[in-house]
Amino acid sequence: MAAGLQGCVRNMEKNKPYFAMILYQFVYAGMSLLSKASISEGMNAHVFVVYRQAFATLALVPFVFVLERSKKSPPLSFPLLSKIFLVSTGITMNLNLVYYSLNYVSATFAIALTNTNLAITFVLAVCFRMESLNIKQKHGMSKVIGAALGLLGALLCTFVTGPAMYPESQKNILHLSKQTYTKDGWIKGSLIILAGIVMWCLWLILQVPLLKQYPAKLHLTALQCIFSCVTSAVWAMAMERNPESWKLGWDINLLSVFYCGVIVQGFGYWLLAWIVEKKGPVFSAAFSPLSLVITAIFSAIFFQETLHWGSFCGAMLLVIGLYGILWAKSKEENPEATERQEMLTQESERTDVEK
Repeated sequence: MAAGLQGCVRNMEKNKPYFAMILYQFVYAGMSLLSKASISEGMNAHVFVVYRQAFATLALVPFVFVLERSKKSPPLSFPLLSKIFLVSTGITMNLNLVYYSLNYVSATFAIALTNTNLAITFVLAVCFRMESLNIKQKHGMSKVIGAALGLLGALLCTFVTGPAMYPESQKNILHLSKQTYTKDGWIKGSLIILAGIVMWCLWLILQVPLLKQYPAKLHLTALQCIFSCVTSAVWAMAMERNPESWKLGWDINLLSVFYCGVIVQGFGYWLLAWIVEKKGPVFSAAFSPLSLVITAIFSAIFFQETLHWGSFCGAMLLVIGLYGILWAKSKEENPEATERQEMLTQESERTDVEK
């Protein structure tokens, strides 16, 4: 009895990262759904970003003092602070463009296109010579094919809607307003999302040299969040002059900005950091398509959104491309195992020829 209980406890400990990653995907999907609900109900997208970043800053500051108070942070010179400010504009551009695009596209579609992050980052990293590429090796070719499939999937999602996969629903649980989409608006929203994703990928790439100059990760994250909040506020005030748009009540808008800022960037940041520490970044990236499935299901329930065959096929190409790149990265992280496997394959081929 005791041995069985101990075995059960060990299995639970072993499976903790899997349960945590599933929970994180629900958290991430919730961000897309609540953001879409808030913007669909009339909240200005740029104002939404300001409040989101303000709540995120409030959520991150305690982490900075608790987790890094014993560590001595590097000195912040004016040139370094200016560089951090300029890099943080990538966050501002990404959030404002992606949230603004939700006026034109569905939450499911938006989260599907975010799966192009890995492919676009890879292409940019190769251009900046931060990523190696050897097409003579299997994993090198897998990177190229994965990136191509990801970008092809994005184009398919954007320009080929296709017929509905199932009859459109006429009711939703929360009685939220159903939004109709035009083809021109869909294409416009898609291009805006892709522009936002490119800005996010550039921001990711610029983190590498920035972290070498300022390795205090939480301090750096908090500083960029503060700068992003300030620049987003300037953007929002330039785009939205109506004071009524800035009011927050006890409604879906307050819930959305609180959730995105505190739960996603507070609790979600800590949870993802724990998962990466336990299982590595490839493990966490492999679960990203799960948020697409969760978002598609709840979007159909809450927003009466219908999935179309063109978007579905494009999303599948995105996922296949994602796993192609992830497989290549895993092989690069274990070069000895890859070399050993290739030697075994060559030996097996020689044996077959001799027979």
